[in-house]
Amino acid sequence: MRCKTLTAAAVALVMLTAGCSTLEKVVYRPDINQGNYLSPADVQKIHTGMTKQQVAYVLGTPMLHDPFGSDVWYYVFRQEPGHQGVTQQTLTLTFNGSDTLTNIDNKPTLSDQK
Repeated sequence: MRCKTLTAAAVALVMLTAGCSTLEKVVYRPDINQGNYLSPADVQKIHTGMTKQQVAYVLGTPMLHDPFGSDVWYYVFRQEPGHQGVTQQTLTLTFNGSDTLTNIDNKPTLSDQK
């Protein structure tokens, strides 16, 4: 009788602790990286006055184009480490009508993260 009671108590204990968040870290979650990875050195090479061809040579093709024209390019990099929060890097480049870079918006800057 005592063996059955101990077994029932052990089963109940296992069932109650199965949903605890401490066991979540044991489960493997892969890192998920999406978009254009840009190193700080590559971003520093970009400056106003460059043409679209020069920017594409340095950074590669953008992830997104402005849907209402081709004057804004978006380079987005989203990183989701296994058990940590999501971080996102967005580089927005604005060109004028003659395909010359006029504005650079880097949010958050690469030096702000880690």
